[in-house]
Amino acid sequence: MVESADPRAARLFATDRSVRRRRIVNRVMETLASLAALAAVGVLVIVVISVLKNAWPALNVELFTTSPSISAFGEAEGGILNAIVGSIVLVAFATLFAVPIGVLVAIYVSELAPRRIANAIRLALDVINGIPSIVLGIFMFSAIVLSQGQSALAGSAALAIIALPLVARSTQEVLRLVPSSYREAGLALGAPRWRTVLGVILPTSLGGILTGTTLAIARVAGETAPLLFTCALAGQAVTWDPRQPVQSLPLTIFQYAEQPDPSYHTQAWAAGAILLFFVLVVSLISKFVLARSRRKLTG
Repeated sequence: MVESADPRAARLFATDRSVRRRRIVNRVMETLASLAALAAVGVLVIVVISVLKNAWPALNVELFTTSPSISAFGEAEGGILNAIVGSIVLVAFATLFAVPIGVLVAIYVSELAPRRIANAIRLALDVINGIPSIVLGIFMFSAIVLSQGQSALAGSAALAIIALPLVARSTQEVLRLVPSSYREAGLALGAPRWRTVLGVILPTSLGGILTGTTLAIARVAGETAPLLFTCALAGQAVTWDPRQPVQSLPLTIFQYAEQPDPSYHTQAWAAGAILLFFVLVVSLISKFVLARSRRKLTG
């Protein structure tokens, strides 16, 4: 009689085949993930190199220190100082409007609101975050511009609506990282809930809140559509007055790209390079602050 194969050996052979198959699948997935990461980084490198290559002829001291002018032959002269100053004014007031409201909304949702109300507010924030920016521009045009005229404040209000859900949602996520023992300790010492939030929770999560703020700033700094309806009728002079329309880097790129003169195109690329550099710096700062905040919370 032929002896049957050892069942234990059969099971070991099947297990070995399964392990090898899992290793192959794991290596394939790791390779695909690595290629996807390289593709994402490669797109960023291509964009940065392309922008810098086209903007290099216009990147000089005059670009940052003078306002635009037109030569006798119709060519673009001067710089884009008015757009740089205008972007600073718009982003500063948008941050001033959005950050306090966003942080207070996040505190209410995470620490004080009942579950049903908190879920409704989260849904509302997600809906606001999904509204196209041009729709917000039309809304601000009908709500403010028709009665008050165009101004940097109107543009900042539109940008603040875009930044508000970003600040609120990121702050909520950071507040969730704060250990519950911090809250329990504050309440056990007899402190009211609002005092515990202001004295314990917020200082602990300050780094994460700043991270959300910087990401929101990077987002609104490149918005163009809302400014077309709220702050597009600006002159070439440099102004810090938020009650007046101001030029901005996104609007400069949009307007100069439509001009037939190649000199305008070069300055549009230069404005894009400045905006890209600003976004990259803000993103790096947010990553650094977030990493420091995580080490503080986990430590």
